[in-house]
Amino acid sequence: MVEHFDVVTIGRVGIDLYPLQDNVGLEDVETFSKSLGGSATNVAIAAAKHGRRTAVITRTGPDAFGRFVHQELRRLGVSDEFVAPVEGLLTPLAFCENYPPDHFPLQFYRLPIAPDLMIATDELDLAAITDAGIYWSTVTGLSAEPSRAAHHAAWAARERREHTILDLDYRPMFWADKELASEQVRAALPHVTVAIGNKEECEVAVGETEPRRAAEALLDAGVQIAIVKQGPKGVLGMTRDGGVVEVPPTPVTPVNGLGAGDAFGGAFCHGLLAGWDLEKILRFANAAGALVATRRECSTAMPTSDEVETLLQEVRSV
Repeated sequence: MVEHFDVVTIGRVGIDLYPLQDNVGLEDVETFSKSLGGSATNVAIAAAKHGRRTAVITRTGPDAFGRFVHQELRRLGVSDEFVAPVEGLLTPLAFCENYPPDHFPLQFYRLPIAPDLMIATDELDLAAITDAGIYWSTVTGLSAEPSRAAHHAAWAARERREHTILDLDYRPMFWADKELASEQVRAALPHVTVAIGNKEECEVAVGETEPRRAAEALLDAGVQIAIVKQGPKGVLGMTRDGGVVEVPPTPVTPVNGLGAGDAFGGAFCHGLLAGWDLEKILRFANAAGALVATRRECSTAMPTSDEVETLLQEVRSV
């Protein structure tokens, strides 16, 4: 029998090395914290913190950091059964610089190619992907073969089942050029039912940065739900039946903004599976992201549902 997962994600994994000193360059940082990272991995962890049964499809190097990935996934409540090593490659590293409140540059070590871009079609458990309550993929997985073909094979097997989500997580350092990214994202959109991204990512996907026009363009491309993050202006959600929701940001003092989007994603998955209305989902997801922004790391910072609800109550009482 196929093991049922509430959420299955596919994509990046790596080791985050975050400085314990703020407002200095990497050349002057003296100590780092080590934690699990990678957008798709963080989303699976975030959803698990809300009690969801989750798994991530990814690849590591056959090294100590790869062993750490397995250990941490299990510790954080995520199945590692779809995680395997790729001979000859190293588990990726990501170094961050911390300049609160809004500047957190990243330096990735993913050369000559990251193991998570070596996921092949014949390695996929298509039954688990098809059966999952939510299947979550990211734009990075479309940046190279064989990962690109594997993503399309998974979407073909799922046949646009409800809650097939594409995170528009565009990172230019992973692409040869922006035009190729736009081409690949536009080819992917007809195969998914939900698209989530910020204004800059929407420009890559559909050529629009104005939130309402971007959401409408995503709907025109085939999705059922379009989510456009607007930074300090909050988030916009639009559905194919004409529903439009805008919610303001959750006010916090940031420590590290990285990981907030992944916390948003995991909380969004939780609310979607719970059958909440879109406004409730977005308020909850916003608050989850805000909480992670107040913490230094990403995967280990993902909040529980109780923590999110407590923050929402505090905001309402102000």
